[in-house]
Amino acid sequence: MSDSRRIAGLVGPAIVGITASEFPLVQPHLYDAQIPPVVYLSGVLLFIAGLAIVRAHNHWTRDWTVLVTLAGWVGLILGVFRMFAAGFYGRGAAGLSAAVFMGLEGLLFVCGAIMTFKAYSRDRA
Repeated sequence: MSDSRRIAGLVGPAIVGITASEFPLVQPHLYDAQIPPVVYLSGVLLFIAGLAIVRAHNHWTRDWTVLVTLAGWVGLILGVFRMFAAGFYGRGAAGLSAAVFMGLEGLLFVCGAIMTFKAYSRDRA
């Protein structure tokens, strides 16, 4: 469980900070003009982060630690997609409705908050 808490202590606050900073009500025009090289670069970074998480933590259990594994796999898959389809991703993200985008951002924020809370809360044992 200590690996889960250590990784969640990094991934959880990162997800909370990233989703809070890119929320449409905070920065409404952040994704208006995405250029493929920037989408590609973010894909490379997501891929590396996801791969590192999956290699260190690939546990499929029925508790909160599965969020760490899911975060790794989502980062890995999304990173590959952004690297190989950077232009398509940019056009698709621009066409996404604000409600759908805010819903996805909200879900990511909640998952990050849960991981942060579990990572930094006191152990009951």
